[in-house]
Amino acid sequence: MHTAANNLAANAVTYGSSAIVALQSGAALPSQFLTFMLGDDPYAVGILHIKEIIEYGALATVPMMPSCVRGVINLRGAVVPVMDLSARFERGPSAIGKRSCIVIVEVDGGGGKQVLGMLVDAVNAVVEIAAGDIEPAPSFGTRIRPDFIAGIGKCNGKFVILLDIGRVLSSEEIVELARGTVAGYHA
Repeated sequence: MHTAANNLAANAVTYGSSAIVALQSGAALPSQFLTFMLGDDPYAVGILHIKEIIEYGALATVPMMPSCVRGVINLRGAVVPVMDLSARFERGPSAIGKRSCIVIVEVDGGGGKQVLGMLVDAVNAVVEIAAGDIEPAPSFGTRIRPDFIAGIGKCNGKFVILLDIGRVLSSEEIVELARGTVAGYHA
């Protein structure tokens, strides 16, 4: 049974590599983003992907995982992998501090929805960023891979990097990284 809400959700275009195309076509973009810090750099993810934010706690490590997979947590009986975004962006592992936390997100991948945790240095706030204040991702000059960037948002006179969370947390790419870790272990 299709409802108006289902039709709207099916036709909505999330921000991502197609943000500019979506803007030009008049498709819906998220306007609210959760902002957080990795080191001194601000990042943001559309709040539609966010399930919850939890305090950093003990993680169970999993042998032979890529360095960006920090471990797993037990979230109300479910095993949730936690990815260190700083390590994922090849900036080295995050130093755990008082404001470190895990942002639980839901992404499409592996044939359905997948719940993952992102270790971040600090969560700032939920902000509104109008579609007109989102610029395309630069092709060079960033500290992370350009395909991880959905765009650059202007918020309160400052820039924030909007992440394409589907690409950053791609289960297929993480599996490939894990295979490389295992291959390196057996070499």
